[in-house]
Amino acid sequence: MASNYTFKTGSGLFDKAAIENATLRRSRLYRAILLMLIVTGLLGMPVFRLAQLQIVQGEYNRQRAENNRIRLFPVASTRGQILDRNGKTLAASRLSRSVYLWPKEKSAKEWQTTATLLSSILKIPQNEIIKKLEKIGYKSAIPVRISQDINVATFLSLSEQADNLQGMEIRSESSRNYPNNELAGHVLGYIGEASLEQIKANPKYPMGMVVGQMGVERIANSTLEGVWGNRLIEVNAKGEELEELGVISPTAGKPVKLTLDLEMQKTAEKYLGERLGAVVALDVKTGAVLALASWPNFDPNIFTRKVTKKEWDRLQGEDKPFLNRALQGYPAGSTFKIVTSTAGMQSGKFTPDSTLFSSASITIGGISFNEHGAGYGTIGFRDALAYSSNTFFYQVGMAAGPEQMSKWGRELGIGGSINLKLLGLDGANHGQIPTPAQKQKMYGEDWYVGDTVTMAIGQGLVLVTPLELAVMVSTVANGGWRVQPHLLVSQTNEAKPIKTAIAPETLDVIRQGLIDVVLKGTGRGMNDGSIPLSGGKTGTVEIPGHPDNSMYVGFAPADKPEVAIAVIVEGGGFGAVSAAPVAHEVFKTYFQKKGFKPKN
Repeated sequence: MASNYTFKTGSGLFDKAAIENATLRRSRLYRAILLMLIVTGLLGMPVFRLAQLQIVQGEYNRQRAENNRIRLFPVASTRGQILDRNGKTLAASRLSRSVYLWPKEKSAKEWQTTATLLSSILKIPQNEIIKKLEKIGYKSAIPVRISQDINVATFLSLSEQADNLQGMEIRSESSRNYPNNELAGHVLGYIGEASLEQIKANPKYPMGMVVGQMGVERIANSTLEGVWGNRLIEVNAKGEELEELGVISPTAGKPVKLTLDLEMQKTAEKYLGERLGAVVALDVKTGAVLALASWPNFDPNIFTRKVTKKEWDRLQGEDKPFLNRALQGYPAGSTFKIVTSTAGMQSGKFTPDSTLFSSASITIGGISFNEHGAGYGTIGFRDALAYSSNTFFYQVGMAAGPEQMSKWGRELGIGGSINLKLLGLDGANHGQIPTPAQKQKMYGEDWYVGDTVTMAIGQGLVLVTPLELAVMVSTVANGGWRVQPHLLVSQTNEAKPIKTAIAPETLDVIRQGLIDVVLKGTGRGMNDGSIPLSGGKTGTVEIPGHPDNSMYVGFAPADKPEVAIAVIVEGGGFGAVSAAPVAHEVFKTYFQKKGFKPKN
């Protein structure tokens, strides 16, 4: 109960009861006014919203309703198969489900909410979904694909949330499939959605167009891709199809046949194993690539969907799985003695019958260069190749000179004489056999006598690719025709071998020397009777600070050569120990298919 009393302030007297009564009346008045405003606002909102929808946004919503009823969307074509030389499947297509969004069916703000929900189901970052919508534009009447090849669990999760995902469509379409997984990954390459640059360069491409991004998928894309079609359909408010109003059927891509032999490729990859290196097998007459393996490799199937972080991290690892080692330069080691032999005889400094004394070491320019052992006495080119005599080839290299070794190396296929554009594979490089002038230009250094000596045995500045080595040994085996390596069967007629200027007698003595390698020299393990007699050359390459690389080149049969092989095993040691056995198994697969019966 309020007490009646007065109190005095500096400005006068105040009645406390009167003050309390006035305050109560004002409070009731304020509450009444606030209630009236709230009621008026609530009654007015539907009228305002109706006016906004009918007057302000009327045209927009009429157009939106029409667009929701009629849809025009592209229909993907089935990509053509990639086949090996015998018609076996290397890449094909299979049925899969993809997720599409219709940008025009929602506002940018609404898509933010939808993208958050989709992100949790598809495991795709929300901003990635938004970027795809923004790229095509929110007013676009063309759908945009945000996920490919979804699994059953994801499909069910999306179906359960269908009421909250208006503007989304799950569509059946073909997806790329590589049935052999990693096999020939560097050759086949992979596919992916066309970039904006690719779409600008090809106006016929719809958004979401899948194109080859690497390897044969890229090289033969125009043949494989086919032509997309279109469907015009009527749908209800839920996006369910009511009627097909028109259709332009897609045209399937055409198959592409490769020169690869699936069984030889499998053997090459199996016996190379998980060792850094490469294997190349060529038809010695045409240059058709029968096998091309590189390890580590990758599985092209991962690019038919979103690549996981773990997969991407592996692809970016220090072993560089994307790197095609068959097309990278390595020190040649003793396989280069084929070039030195050619240069020695073609320069006129030696004849096929010339002999030199090979000792335990030889001193040149005051520096001692060693042989493998005590030396082989007086020998000619055949025995020098068979036993891989260093001191013999030091003398040949010094007499012929670096310019001659560079010249005849190019004739044999090393250092830029192969048409890599015809092959078409990504990241391909030429080797190098630099002359003194080129060394000065490349490194700004003078040429020393030691450069010539080390070049003669394939060390120092010399670099060769396994592909070039296969071409080199093919040229010797086929009588002096430098083949042009290629992967498409359709290229065989245009990939004409080039006749070199190497004399037949030079080729004969080198070829016989390579056969002697197998009969009595460093490659005797190749002569076990399970394959026809072959010719070859081992190589053990010193890599400062690392284990020696193992190399082998060869051709078979010895009398009528058909196939040439080059193998590199990084850190594999002696050529006869690591690389030659891989070549042996690839030869065996080839000749088993030809019906060869082992002699043991």
